[in-house]
Amino acid sequence: MDQQTHRGRWPAFAAAMLGWMFDGFEMGLFPLVAQPALRELIPGANEAIVGNWMGAMTAAFLVGAATGGVVFGWLGDRIGRVRAMSLSILVYAVFSGLCGVANAPWQLFLLRFVAALGMGGEWSLGVSLVMEIWPSQSRGWLAGLIGAASNVGFVLVALLGLSFVHWIDPIRTSLLGLGISSGIVDPLTANGAWRLLALSAALPAILTFLVRIFVPESERWLEEQAKGNTKQWSSWDLLAVVFGTCCAIGFVRLWSTDEIFGWSLTMPIRIIGTVLGLGCVYWGYTFPVRRYLARSANEILPVDTPQHVAVPVVRNMLVGATLSGIALLGTWASIQNAPPWAGSMESIRVAQDFADLPPTELKARKDSAAARARATTQVASAFGAIFGTIAAAYIGNRMGRRSFYCLLCTLALGSSLLFFRTNTQFGPYFLATVFLAGGMTASFYGWLPLYLPELFPTRVRAFGQGFAFNFGRIIAAVGALQFGYLMNNVYHGSYPATCTVLSTIYLIGLLVVWLAPETHGQELPS
Repeated sequence: MDQQTHRGRWPAFAAAMLGWMFDGFEMGLFPLVAQPALRELIPGANEAIVGNWMGAMTAAFLVGAATGGVVFGWLGDRIGRVRAMSLSILVYAVFSGLCGVANAPWQLFLLRFVAALGMGGEWSLGVSLVMEIWPSQSRGWLAGLIGAASNVGFVLVALLGLSFVHWIDPIRTSLLGLGISSGIVDPLTANGAWRLLALSAALPAILTFLVRIFVPESERWLEEQAKGNTKQWSSWDLLAVVFGTCCAIGFVRLWSTDEIFGWSLTMPIRIIGTVLGLGCVYWGYTFPVRRYLARSANEILPVDTPQHVAVPVVRNMLVGATLSGIALLGTWASIQNAPPWAGSMESIRVAQDFADLPPTELKARKDSAAARARATTQVASAFGAIFGTIAAAYIGNRMGRRSFYCLLCTLALGSSLLFFRTNTQFGPYFLATVFLAGGMTASFYGWLPLYLPELFPTRVRAFGQGFAFNFGRIIAAVGALQFGYLMNNVYHGSYPATCTVLSTIYLIGLLVVWLAPETHGQELPS
């Protein structure tokens, strides 16, 4: 490795860490603003309607992130890790910020989807860049810090949300003092200041310029470019990704409405449509890499490539996607709903304790208590996740990849059941158990950055692991859709019952992982 690349390790590491941290900031934004935003945008909406919209928007985010992982992974292998990562950060920052000016649920849905494109891309590109620049013996602690960085972002957005709750009146006064009209300030600071919180998400766009100036390109990618291997990627192949994305949005639509074009959507129709949709999404998302392999005459792997990479690249992509999908579904369909659940419980408590207050004052108390509960819950969960991801990467680097994944599934299921089945009110015990559940369910995100790069050679690594992690989000989107459906139609607004059912996905992980290749102790393939 030349001296320039050696000097560039720390700038690349810093940029990737900041990218992941702000990625977590953007992801942590929605659990905080979803309830107040939807209640403002849909006047009179009950818990079931809000839950149904939250399920649909979470699914749209996951579909967008999956598409972004594929598209930006393609860009990372085609034009370089650094340029593609800069673009992905710019996309997720700008469009997350624009959520603060949404005036209808469908606008929030669309903006969240586009922002997710950049978030999905940043993960795969940052992992590829850092793992290729740093030596192999550093992979364990790098993977842990990768997972922890995004959870630091979760903490930051929660703390910012708490500060808005406590200081909203001084903030409002300061904005008015700057000459901003009350017609602008009042909507920004109403309903827990969710619009102001969303607008703050645009700040990471500044990071784009720093990445382009200070971060060197991966030497491994530059070698592939010099050989002409990066030219085998075709822009026309991305049309198949567009087709796959449309199919994914199609089965989101199946679960978020009761009829389409006058046809009543029964459960068999939804299930069949989802299965067919997943098949089409898989075909569309893998089409670019399958065409790349065909153009390269299937000669992209050197003769001495380790056996776990010598098997078909597409098979490894599918295995990695399944393992990622189980972890992501467990997160997005269950533990990510802890902040809204906390806010709902506190809102009910305040309504009961202060029933004699005038309606306006009662609403203000409910909104404030719910906002504090959501933010505090997210802080506790995120701190648990920081410890969980670092510990998982450190310990997982010393154990067999498959056996450790089984251990993570067991711990995640146990901690989720403890949290959802033993809490009846918001308080210290609630925060202690969400800290534990947050750590155990997030531990996979210390393991995945360690494992997924080991499945793919350099020239398809960004695309391969981008697909593996982010197609897992499509699988998780199916679970998020079930959250909305179960909340609305089966458990009638019950967070514990719905999330308990969806947490059982970890049982499938105990079986599926044995189909994955064991890569412990092997070098990162070139």
